[in-house]
Amino acid sequence: MAEKEDCPCPDSRASCPAGVGQTVRQSPGVEGVDIDHESGRIDILYDPQRATPADVEQAARRLSGQIGAIPGKCVFRLHGRGCEECARRIGIDLEHRPGIRRASASFLGGVLSVSFDQGGHDEGTILETARSAGAQVEPLEEALHKEEAEKAESRKSVGAFIRYWLSGSRLEIVFTALTLAGMCAGLVTEKLGASGAVYNTLYVLAYVFGGYYGTLAGLESIRRRVVDVDLLMILAALGAAYVGAPFEGAMLLFLFSFSEVLQNFAIGRTRNAIKALAQMRPQSAHVLRGDRIVETPIAEIELGARLLIRPGDRIPLDGQVVAGESTLDQSSVTGESMPVAKAVGDGVFAGTMNQNGSLTVQVTKLAKDSTISKLIKMVEEAQSEKAKTQRFLESAEQYYALGVIVFTVLLGVLLPTVFKVPLDEALYRAITVMVVASPCALVISTPASILSAIGNGARRGILFKGGAHLEQAATLRVITFDKTGTLTEGKPRVNELIAFAETPEGDLLRLAGAVEAKSEHPLAQAIVEMAQGQGVSFPECRGFRAVTGKGALAEVEGRTILVGSPKWMREYHFENADEIEARVAQIQDSGRTNVLVGELHEQSKTVKVLGSFAIADHLRAEVPAVVKRLREQGIRRVVMLTGDARRVARAVSAEAGLDEYYADLLPEEKVRLMKELSRGEHVGMVGDGTNDAPALASATVGIAMGAAGSDVALESADIVLMANDLKRIPYLIALSHAARRVMLQNLIFAAGVIVVMVLATLFLPLVGVDVPLPLGVFAHEGGTVLVCLNGLRLLAFNDKSLETD
Repeated sequence: MAEKEDCPCPDSRASCPAGVGQTVRQSPGVEGVDIDHESGRIDILYDPQRATPADVEQAARRLSGQIGAIPGKCVFRLHGRGCEECARRIGIDLEHRPGIRRASASFLGGVLSVSFDQGGHDEGTILETARSAGAQVEPLEEALHKEEAEKAESRKSVGAFIRYWLSGSRLEIVFTALTLAGMCAGLVTEKLGASGAVYNTLYVLAYVFGGYYGTLAGLESIRRRVVDVDLLMILAALGAAYVGAPFEGAMLLFLFSFSEVLQNFAIGRTRNAIKALAQMRPQSAHVLRGDRIVETPIAEIELGARLLIRPGDRIPLDGQVVAGESTLDQSSVTGESMPVAKAVGDGVFAGTMNQNGSLTVQVTKLAKDSTISKLIKMVEEAQSEKAKTQRFLESAEQYYALGVIVFTVLLGVLLPTVFKVPLDEALYRAITVMVVASPCALVISTPASILSAIGNGARRGILFKGGAHLEQAATLRVITFDKTGTLTEGKPRVNELIAFAETPEGDLLRLAGAVEAKSEHPLAQAIVEMAQGQGVSFPECRGFRAVTGKGALAEVEGRTILVGSPKWMREYHFENADEIEARVAQIQDSGRTNVLVGELHEQSKTVKVLGSFAIADHLRAEVPAVVKRLREQGIRRVVMLTGDARRVARAVSAEAGLDEYYADLLPEEKVRLMKELSRGEHVGMVGDGTNDAPALASATVGIAMGAAGSDVALESADIVLMANDLKRIPYLIALSHAARRVMLQNLIFAAGVIVVMVLATLFLPLVGVDVPLPLGVFAHEGGTVLVCLNGLRLLAFNDKSLETD
């Protein structure tokens, strides 16, 4: 069976947000669980025919005991320069601290994510604990706003501009430029015959500026008993100075520092989607307080506050429309290309753009809990969750780096003693080998690709919860779909109206609509919507009574009207039975639900059937094209799981062009089937993330669709699609395949450069051709920059899957 690699809390699946309450979900009659950990509220969706309120209350009590076991989670911006092995050891150090369950850090991603016991910690204590472990961190959103504030401040004066460039990671750019200046000035003065004190001083300055950050990182590596690339470069530069080649050593430091600057720029490009999200949320909002409109910082706005949203404004906080109508551009959150109409009762997301109407919105989530804040944290956290290939390379880096040092020492000893090469020449050649054999390009080849792919997906409303899930998506061979709300629209509609006994269709809609307008059942609402859509007005309805699992009846215009299932109608005598039964069978065989409308004659206990509504949950228009595209991408089986009846499942499966379907499934049976399908195959599960959480957790890769605004969906899956758009599934698979191709290209190229340059450095001198150290440095650093740029191409990746957007 294919198992998940990256459970958010590997110590206990039951303590994960995706897994807690799974036992309760599998209780008879319980169909879904939604937990708001901030407020402590539990919403349980249940079938009243299979569970009583007492059963549900008992399930809620069991679940409330589990909520305290769910870990909190925080994400910090990680600053400074260091190797990924150093970051890994920071995570290990933190995991040994009391109350911390899991920590994952990445210097390349610039992120530290921590899961912790909420009973003994909060974000403040975790921040201090992380700093005590040697991590230079600050809260994520604070860091994002600080970056923007610093940029704005730098434009105010020359002094502010200078201070801006002499702080943070920008100082490395200044030091790199000073290294180049010192190196070139030293070479020029040396060639012009200046005294040794002059050009040696210039070379020393070049070494100081060029080696400053590398020395700090190298010392930190030694403190943590790690050998990394920074340490290798500093040793190589000192060795070059020792053998009388200070210019080559200075050039090594310059190119290494310049390479780091380019890498930071390239990796920084992958964070643009996150910065754009952070900038899209206003810092203040217009709050309605009685007759006044008060501009208030969003951090001070409370739940329930009413906000005035004018045309052209961005929505500052998640909320619900309580007045007005408009259309919103939600592309920043969901990736949808078309504006979405909003009216009273509809939810809105922070960061989306109001277009052409004025709205009054009631706040439903605080700033820290808004959908856009969660997206920022999720995508940043994903950058600290590493792919399997990346983890392997990082674990192998230590052994490789130690091997390079041992090999360099052996060369420095064997070349002069065994092969009689002059000592200075032997040391020079050994240092060159150490430089060209350094694994910098190999180590960065994978994260450069992964971070770019994650950024690409985030711009399109596809959130990968880590590189491992991005990499695994390319291995999927079976895709399973939930039916209702995933393959179908999740909203029943009437697609055929049949009138019997010479009843006019208008009368049928009038009578049925009057009864069903009193009901909240989805099938009843479908009938009411059809009637209202045709401009039918409903007469007065008296004595309404709902019959659980059967239908409803009421007195309309002096007649007792029944609206319900054929099975219920059969409890009475049909006056026109033959005609009715034939049509009922025809509708049911087509996979649709049949709702009959009849007039009950109390004295004779007979029903005269007036008409029938054929109701179906319609297949999404894009499903057949999506299934075809998935097969083109190497998916061998496309399967549907549903709790609906077999005939309904058969009809939907045939219309969608699926390979298999499984019907009449309870939630626990979906989990069992997912485990069976996963034996020997990598299986993806696509669902809505609420009722399907257990099945999503059982898949190799769980994909929650339409997760905008749904806390359960955001937590329960490995990949989250913010919009209800199935076309993004083939897109994410295509992106995953592209990321794996780019990773392979980078690995082959980086390894090839190392092998070629090491062989050239060792054997070309045998034919009288020496490989100069600057050429070795250029090949090493050039290879590192090229793999970064190649990975950066994934930011521009596109696929035909979304061409119809």
